Amino acid sequence: MSQRKMLQFSTGALLLLLLPWFGGLVLGEISDDFSQCLDFFYNKSPPKGFNAAGYQPICQRYENQFHFASLYHRQHHGPQYSAYILSPADGKRPNSTWMYEPQLAFSRASSEMEPFHIPVDQNVIESQAVVEDYRNSNFTKGHLNPSLHQKTKEDREATFTLTNIVPQKAGSNSGPWSKLENGVLKKFKAFCNGTMHVITGVMPYESEPRWINNRVSVPEYMWSAYCCPSYRSDLPEHVKPFFPTHAAVGRNDRNSSEEIVPVNVKARASVRGYDVRRMSLETLEGILTQRLGMPITLFDGQCQ
Repeated sequence: MSQRKMLQFSTGALLLLLLPWFGGLVLGEISDDFSQCLDFFYNKSPPKGFNAAGYQPICQRYENQFHFASLYHRQHHGPQYSAYILSPADGKRPNSTWMYEPQLAFSRASSEMEPFHIPVDQNVIESQAVVEDYRNSNFTKGHLNPSLHQKTKEDREATFTLTNIVPQKAGSNSGPWSKLENGVLKKFKAFCNGTMHVITGVMPYESEPRWINNRVSVPEYMWSAYCCPSYRSDLPEHVKPFFPTHAAVGRNDRNSSEEIVPVNVKARASVRGYDVRRMSLETLEGILTQRLGMPITLFDGQCQ
């Protein structure tokens, strides 16, 4: 055998040996769609209408498994929405080990979220929010996909990525918005017979953007909607308006106008101005369409 043929044979044999190893390797690659994690959306159909420049779909991967999906806004350094399947937690809230997305910083990095490393790489800082952004900001880290809506320990830990977090006032986060999250959970347990798909997102300020650390966009409102197509046939009359879909918008600025969400002046001082308005899915989509300047549809076929 000639030296050239021997070299070709050796190279081919080496590739055959390496193929199984490469086959199990997770190579990070920024995708322009949610094709790897469509199960988190009703009828495997992501919301329609979110088409502005800068949006980046992320299939949130942790411990070699997808846990939910987020539409990330690169310029805002935060998520536009997170979509997930609600499953009541079977344990306590995990310790807050905050994570980031290597694939946002390096196009060929792992698609697995990772805990922040100290010091934080400059490419990471430029591509997404970091823990330092929230320090002394007067804002809490507000989950779009809350850990109490996730069943396993890994599911709950996966929600602690900053690509699932927005600056949220404490009066909202631990007040009316927390009450909304618990209310959705109770409705799921009591009346939903099948899968409940949830999408939770934000509305930035319309006229003048607000930022923390001159980097991370502060939402003026939070919004959420769920879809439960299979529910109890004997719903009480007062519950029927909540199925198969329902939605809500919450104030994240107590000084905002009352056009979208009125203020309950009788609420206790610590939460006054952080009210949540319950509404139909159609009403929420109308508000988002007008506010974002895009025709928004959250659930395929209105979850029918």
